[in-house]
Amino acid sequence: MCSSLATRVAPRRPGASGACSRALAAAFAMGNKQTVFTHEQLEAYQDCTFFTRKEIMRLFYRYQDLAPQLVPLDYTSCPDVKVPYELIGSMPELKDNPFRQRIAQVFSDDGDGHMTLDNFLDMFSVMSEMAPRDLKAYYAFKIYDFNDDGYICAWDLEQTVTKLTRGELSAEEWAEGTTVLGSPGRNQSPHRRAESE
Repeated sequence: MCSSLATRVAPRRPGASGACSRALAAAFAMGNKQTVFTHEQLEAYQDCTFFTRKEIMRLFYRYQDLAPQLVPLDYTSCPDVKVPYELIGSMPELKDNPFRQRIAQVFSDDGDGHMTLDNFLDMFSVMSEMAPRDLKAYYAFKIYDFNDDGYICAWDLEQTVTKLTRGELSAEEWAEGTTVLGSPGRNQSPHRRAESE
């Protein structure tokens, strides 16, 4: 639980990453109640996100509503469940965003866009108003770094422009844009360049 967020960014509270592991161990040992989460699990999620218990529960039910046949209502045993990208990308917060697939890829463990509950909570936590600006900037960079090389290169910019314009630039507009971006020799759209190669 929340191990992906705890290892990628500084936890919300000092010492929270260790608290997540300890709370999980205690939660597994005590799992007597038939509830969605144990008290310790909720506390660990609260330590690893910018959400209250009520907000965590609301997000859990939204996650469960995406695939009710797949996501159990009892998470006390931390089931290994991933909601497919197709369902994640159809959410109102993402469905009209040209970067929806890239956002899902960045927050998913395997980079395939399929999300565990932890991935889902991580994504919403980073996008919340309570998340610090430097954390948002870190993930914004990862979203625009399409080739995952740690740099925003000309190819990443091309991908960004293509997504923002939904691939509707003419060859002339593309040539003008790449000149402004300073990519000499790249005066064709990626689609037209592939045709000529």
